[in-house]
Amino acid sequence: MIQITSIRSNPDEIKTRLAIRGFNANDIVDAILAADKSAREARSEMELLQSKSNALSKEIGDLMRNGQKDQAESLKSQVAGFKENLKQLEDSVALFDTQLRELIISLPNTPQLDVPTGKDANDNKQILLHGSEPVLAENALPHWELAKKYDLIDFELGVKIAGAGFPVYKGKGAKFQRALIQFFLDEAEKEGYLEIQPPIVVNQASGFGTGQLPDKEGQMYYITEDDLYMIPTAEVPVTNIYRDVILENSELPIKNCAYTPCFRREAGSYGAHVRGLNRLHQFDKVEIVQIVKPETSNATLESMQLYVQGLLQKLGLHYRVLLLCGGDMGFASSKTYDMEVWSGAQKMWLECSSVSNFESFQTNRLKCRFRNEQGKTELAHSLNGSALALPRIVAALFENYQTPDGIVVPEVLRRWTGFEIIN
Repeated sequence: MIQITSIRSNPDEIKTRLAIRGFNANDIVDAILAADKSAREARSEMELLQSKSNALSKEIGDLMRNGQKDQAESLKSQVAGFKENLKQLEDSVALFDTQLRELIISLPNTPQLDVPTGKDANDNKQILLHGSEPVLAENALPHWELAKKYDLIDFELGVKIAGAGFPVYKGKGAKFQRALIQFFLDEAEKEGYLEIQPPIVVNQASGFGTGQLPDKEGQMYYITEDDLYMIPTAEVPVTNIYRDVILENSELPIKNCAYTPCFRREAGSYGAHVRGLNRLHQFDKVEIVQIVKPETSNATLESMQLYVQGLLQKLGLHYRVLLLCGGDMGFASSKTYDMEVWSGAQKMWLECSSVSNFESFQTNRLKCRFRNEQGKTELAHSLNGSALALPRIVAALFENYQTPDGIVVPEVLRRWTGFEIIN
């Protein structure tokens, strides 16, 4: 969440930057400033009254020790009055603090100034196009038909077992998926990421810490009896490793990666654009997460998106990089790059990765701090990226690598698949 010190010192800048999202923050920011002023005034009055009460209590003690009981008793009534006023002030401070917190957590993160202004995906800015469209036969099949032809993924069986959006991978399809996971994890290890195997359920505090709650509560699967949420991404449990932690300066940057299944209720709509693997309720993903010093976070964002591009290049995929506009960014992000791969048979772009800098938005919620070179504590910055989400990568690879003889396996995956072609 945005730091109250930033809102106090630069309210107009906060409003201006949130406008990049198409978010009118004027009334909320003004309400935050009013609640903050009221809370500070009540707290100041409370501290002054507490100081007077303490002084009177000391004076009463001195009078009692000197045998001046009558004078002491007369002062006790004043102290009792102070205590009643203190209780009222404490209640007022608690109320103002609650109002302040609720207002602040309703604000999304402030976009960086180079983020394009816009409302939705139509306003995103393409910054790079890599490779060219694969040349496929006129009768090229979409991935869901290829999956059926070669018995790789059974979508109907998934519906029987769980419902739409829960495919069953079979035989070479399962092995192909596992090969991709191992490839992504091994590449992350080469890049210096420490592999984590986290829980795939989280508590409410963890969901709040990374910004999924309360913003995306309706999109998360909730386990009522245990008050737990199925993770929408490994970002949530991995980043929460550092909740309520003070890191040493020498520990940064922290680089973690994790493979997990991910669960999202949002799959929802119907049509060709959500067929097959295009949009699922459960899918597999390898996530990379970094905790860094504030002055390095933007450079880290650039290195992370280049790393993800490297994975797509090694897989031989035609892709593009988008700088998301303010209105299409996630609630917690200050700047996001999306990578989209070309689906040769569907003739459409499929998002396969988002790489985001959250600056101090998550770490403020998490209370994740580090000791700087001066020994003072300050909030770290957090970043994460998909490296990569599997369903749309699998879809693009099946479609783009299809031949009359079968689906060719990219060379970088063959050490794990044990086969060069699916037929």
